[in-house]
Amino acid sequence: MFSFRLKETVAFMSYRKYAMIFSALLMLAAVASLATNKLNFGLDFTGGTLIEVGFEQAADLETLRGVMTSNGYPEAKIQFYGSSRDVVIRLGLRDDVKAEMLGNQVLDILQENTGQNIDMRRIEFVGASVGDELAEQGGLAMLTALICILVYVAFRFEWRFAIGSVAALFHDVLLTLGLFSVLGLEFDLTVLAAILAVIGYSLNDTIVVSDRIRENFRKLRTGTAEEIINISLTQTLSRTFITSLTTLLVLAALFFWGGALIHGFATALLFGVFVGTYSSIYVASSVALTLGISKEDLIPEVIEKEGADQEEMMP
Repeated sequence: MFSFRLKETVAFMSYRKYAMIFSALLMLAAVASLATNKLNFGLDFTGGTLIEVGFEQAADLETLRGVMTSNGYPEAKIQFYGSSRDVVIRLGLRDDVKAEMLGNQVLDILQENTGQNIDMRRIEFVGASVGDELAEQGGLAMLTALICILVYVAFRFEWRFAIGSVAALFHDVLLTLGLFSVLGLEFDLTVLAAILAVIGYSLNDTIVVSDRIRENFRKLRTGTAEEIINISLTQTLSRTFITSLTTLLVLAALFFWGGALIHGFATALLFGVFVGTYSSIYVASSVALTLGISKEDLIPEVIEKEGADQEEMMP
């Protein structure tokens, strides 16, 4: 099995202040984008009608947008779906027309104005109440996951590690949401699933690092907390690098050849794995060190049994 191990300890924590400033700036940028640009919610959350059509020849999106606007659909969002002949049209909620009739109307408008034979591929409709429920349930799912992780890590390791782990997860989720906000990418249920997967991946990486830090705190008799954390991060670097690299290779294949249906899913995971690897080193560990983690916090207390010394005196 391929592996590598560094002979010298990497002083990761000596750069923690710069890393934390860098992370803080990225998080502020993400919050600013979410406040101004917001998220481009898909039909799963907003409700509306999605129509996929196929053209005989390459379609001109600007022309199609002008056609839809002049025919009473100025809110229509039109984009390619895999190729220049496959187009997806997203329309907002319309109470006066059913989804099937709306699809036929759009098809007739496009055929009349483009002069091409257009195939109707699919029509999807999501009501507003369903979209609101999905948004609420998705937010609760992420919040519940963060709370459960906080409790688990606090019992499994130490409360400083728990706060560091949740801070790293919050960092990863916020930056991923910020990426979708800045780029204007569609945020749907597949992206939400990817963010939950990012939480799991980042937590797994953080748990491995925390376990090695606790082990070295108990095993090494000398060294400051910063030195022991640097040793632990260096020892787990081989595992972190190989795991992240193999995961990124698979996700890159999904991103480039997986098709438009899972493009958002692959994008969220690609970025999430990258920032998750970074946060397990510089966010979780830095927060624990800043909060004053020490050997005394991780060495278990030895409780002497009553009468143990008397048993040794007995013949």
